[in-house]
Amino acid sequence: MTDPVYTYEVLKDFALSIFKKIGCPADQAALATEVLLQADLRGIDSHGIARLSGYVRLWNKKRVNSTPGIRVVHESPSTAVLDGDQGLGLVVAPRAMEIAIQKAQQVGTGWVAVKNSNHFGIAGYHAMMALKHDMIGMAMTNASPLVAPTFSVERLLGTNPIAVAIPAATQPPFVADFATTTAANGKLEILQRKNLQAPIGWVQTKAGGPSTDPDETKSGGALIPLGSDREHGSHKGYCLGAWVDIFSAVLSGANYGPWVPPFVAFLDPPSDPVGEGIGHFFGAMRIDAFRPAEEFKTHMDNWISRFRAAKTVAGEERVLIPGDPEREMSAQRMQQGIPLNPKVVEDLKALGVTFNLAF
Repeated sequence: MTDPVYTYEVLKDFALSIFKKIGCPADQAALATEVLLQADLRGIDSHGIARLSGYVRLWNKKRVNSTPGIRVVHESPSTAVLDGDQGLGLVVAPRAMEIAIQKAQQVGTGWVAVKNSNHFGIAGYHAMMALKHDMIGMAMTNASPLVAPTFSVERLLGTNPIAVAIPAATQPPFVADFATTTAANGKLEILQRKNLQAPIGWVQTKAGGPSTDPDETKSGGALIPLGSDREHGSHKGYCLGAWVDIFSAVLSGANYGPWVPPFVAFLDPPSDPVGEGIGHFFGAMRIDAFRPAEEFKTHMDNWISRFRAAKTVAGEERVLIPGDPEREMSAQRMQQGIPLNPKVVEDLKALGVTFNLAF
């Protein structure tokens, strides 16, 4: 049995209506919808419209401000700290990236740390905002503490994704967007909906042993850093996740480590916060601050072309460039529609009933 398929426009209209129903101004509702659905188009189903009801539940718990007064609270010519005023991260993050781009236009690079925000969708969307300005974009965020550092059973870090977007001339851009865990929590949620087991190396039990149960985190288990175990480099994934946490939160004044507020609304934030909300970090680098942009992009074309031409192992057709699968999936889904798991459909229908909207 195949999953039901919906057009981008149908999902867009529904999500837009929901964001307006919770009080988002029209422009912010449209932006939140665009960021959210880019995840579905790019094949990152865990971060797309499946998360819509989660944002609404946070709003119901008064943990999301639908009309935030987003403001810069500290800045220098090339840096800024942004207070998101508990707004949707889907709205706060693009504003922060816009500021980073503006600063890069003025002085070569721009760096913006954000506090008092919420889950911001896919990191790649925000990093890619820099591409049309002949800039390299970076985006990262900390997240709910579900990850145990190497050698630990305590959940102290989030999946803490990193994204980098680099323009080319005639080739598509290089876009790397990845969690610093072996698998993002959203992939576990997809396995839960499909009643499938997780591969060994994704999660560990409460005692630190291996597990294939995608519900392991609900009984005290933890996600595992990128690398899965010490022998396969989990200490490197732990370092990457820690880097994101420090840049996103210790630097901005947001909550970090085990104090990061959970995305699920049925769990309350820690009673002893060390900062404000969730934190993000963004960067924009003007290419011509280093070398002429066209010269750089020509060499990026050469770099990409050479890697595409790499000899493959038996059974593989080609070497992929970061961003290839997502770009190809986006073109396919825009034409053929976006499949949704039946449990997600049920969730959206229930959400529609709550707000008197048909799905």
